[in-house]
Amino acid sequence: MTSSTVPSPPEQAGGWTPTWAFGRAVLLTGLLLIAGVLLGRVDLVVLAAPFAIGTAYALRRRPAALPLVQVAAEGSQVEGGALAAQLTVGNLDPVDYDLALLQSRASRWLRVDRVSVAGMAATHAASRGGQSVVDRPLATAVPAGALVEVELAGTVRRWGRHPLGPVGVQASAAFGLLVSRAVVAEAVSVSTYPVTDPFDAVEAMPRAAGLVGAHHSRRSGEGGELAGVRVFGPGDRLRRVDWRVSLRARQLHVAATLSDRDAEVVLLLDVFAEAGRSGGVGGTASVLDTTVRAAAAIAEHYLHRGDRVSLLEYGPAGRRLRPATGRRHYLTVLEWLLDVHPQSSPEELHDSGFGPQLLSSDALVVVLTPLLDERSAQMLARLAWSGRFVVAVDTLPVELTPSGERRWSEAAHRLWRLDRDTMQRQLREHGVPVVRWAGAGSLDEVLRDVARLAVAPRAGAR
Repeated sequence: MTSSTVPSPPEQAGGWTPTWAFGRAVLLTGLLLIAGVLLGRVDLVVLAAPFAIGTAYALRRRPAALPLVQVAAEGSQVEGGALAAQLTVGNLDPVDYDLALLQSRASRWLRVDRVSVAGMAATHAASRGGQSVVDRPLATAVPAGALVEVELAGTVRRWGRHPLGPVGVQASAAFGLLVSRAVVAEAVSVSTYPVTDPFDAVEAMPRAAGLVGAHHSRRSGEGGELAGVRVFGPGDRLRRVDWRVSLRARQLHVAATLSDRDAEVVLLLDVFAEAGRSGGVGGTASVLDTTVRAAAAIAEHYLHRGDRVSLLEYGPAGRRLRPATGRRHYLTVLEWLLDVHPQSSPEELHDSGFGPQLLSSDALVVVLTPLLDERSAQMLARLAWSGRFVVAVDTLPVELTPSGERRWSEAAHRLWRLDRDTMQRQLREHGVPVVRWAGAGSLDEVLRDVARLAVAPRAGAR
């Protein structure tokens, strides 16, 4: 659980100021006394006595310490999951706080539906119009030397790092005659992992980089996938002898198998542009939503099979995550994806900072791109020309429509669509398959074609 606290030492007595109620009481008492003396009227002096006595009684015990405020939230969530956060207001002074007023800010993706105060039965429900409860001030009394906990419950609606806070508190004491200055606690970050769309790929990898793994390659070797029966040769193991075939043919034959190998998968995320409107979990998905969720699903699939997965951003920052495998690396991938955000830049990316030499020649490169920038298409073509196995996954939302604010918006949108289709056809001509992300089985047909090309004889080979 992450938390942020602002301590309030008792010696901070200068943090309390008189309120307008205190000023009105002093002013009314002074006017009545002056009028009674000048006019010689005792009744005015008697009328001023309750105000003077009441003010003196309220100020007999003045608070010295400022209130303590703390905000805490559970660290890791999954989008669509429950939000559990806690605001704590403390009173380190021996004087009761008549009222403590809390005001908090929160990301629009953190929807707070219920607010409950510990020890009190009152629970505030969400207001009308979908407004989050945390957007409204919260008021509670704080006894002397006590802590009051305010529980926040709701839903985390989108992946990313969402701030909860800052949280400010002001306390009132001495029957409302004194008010403290505002004490602010810094915001805490609620890390929310993306929901992984279901994904499964059953086709062989184009080329294996290791000797041990879970993929059935198209190359002969030690493995569990039967490839046929052939004549016994030097180096074959006796346990591979097929005695039935050998007795019929009167010559030793062995069962040939396909080798089981691991692979390296590079997930390349195009962050040059963002399009579409994100509706959070269960709503419409923007380009970045589709990119992050698809990357998490593909990484989870291949890491579960024992492959090595690395991630790379195609953008000005050029963030990288080294290849690794295992459950721990999957959690690292999720944390890495939380910091993905669009990065527009008018400058070209040089090959020295981003180029084919940074990628393994045996790796399968899955590029998640909306194909909204010509530089992305040029990057795909360069990877294909360098001999890398490249698959482009189109992340542009299908429901993307023109705004309609201008007269020629629809015609311009159709022309843009035609230009984009031409770009995709040109990429296919350069050997880059382009497929739309559709969850499970999205890449099966493409991976099948890429694997066949990997073992096909090249032109000019003997």
